[in-house]
Amino acid sequence: MDLDPGTLLDLRLFEFAGTPITVATLVIFLLILLSTRVLSHFLRRAIGHAYRTRGITDEGTVGVTLRLAHFGVMALGLAVALETIGIDLAALFAAGAIFAIALGFAMQNIAQNFVSGLILLFERTIKPGDVLRVEGTLVKVERLWIRTTIVRTLDDEEIIVPNATIVQSSVTNYTLHDTLYRVRGPVGVTYGSDMAVVRTTLEEAADRMSIRSRAKRPVVLLTEFGDSSVNFEVSIWIDDPWTVRRAKSDLHEAIWWALKEAHITIAFPQLDVHFDDPLPEGCGGLGTPPLRTPERASS
Repeated sequence: MDLDPGTLLDLRLFEFAGTPITVATLVIFLLILLSTRVLSHFLRRAIGHAYRTRGITDEGTVGVTLRLAHFGVMALGLAVALETIGIDLAALFAAGAIFAIALGFAMQNIAQNFVSGLILLFERTIKPGDVLRVEGTLVKVERLWIRTTIVRTLDDEEIIVPNATIVQSSVTNYTLHDTLYRVRGPVGVTYGSDMAVVRTTLEEAADRMSIRSRAKRPVVLLTEFGDSSVNFEVSIWIDDPWTVRRAKSDLHEAIWWALKEAHITIAFPQLDVHFDDPLPEGCGGLGTPPLRTPERASS
């Protein structure tokens, strides 16, 4: 039997939130969602083109913005589609208010990290490629997402850091305004060393280092009169904080060879032990004979 197209479109499928859903309303709903997805595609292309025109190319910022634009357009399209087919959104939200509150408590941390991601996106104080110190660990930002940030440690380990951790705690950004990073090399010399020669030797060794930045001069400081040494600190600046381990190793080697060539001894902890002469007999010294226990008289 042939079905009338009008009858087919009016065929009732189910009821949702008190509104009957027919084939026609379902088709309209799907067409609106499809149109919304097409609109989202063109909007994201326009945003990407605008970013490239302004010279913004970091993947984290662009990726998060495009995702926000997509979710926003799709949410708006869903609302329009529901209203178009006759579903009252106010009644729908009222019916799901209790569920939404429970879900909100369950997703509190997710929402917190989501908002923190938006803050990082718009403030732009942290970007992919930045070198940070987070909770005492030096890391490089690999990817910045809406909920988490992917960082890499000096041991090539990837760590997933919640965005709320970065926003709510003190984070050192070594590449925020410039990439200069200070590298320190402590060393101690014996008290018998010529301190003027030590200072000159350390300054020349630091100045010759090819890895140091030419923007700042090396600094040599006498920091402490220790128990076994006079302690100095040699500081240089490098242009890339991520190479700090190699720079520190090179600085230590430069200090070692410079002092060795200048015949200056690098001090190490020493302990002097003195042995006193034994005390004479009768004074409780080593020569005092052992005491005898008196024998008991027999009856």
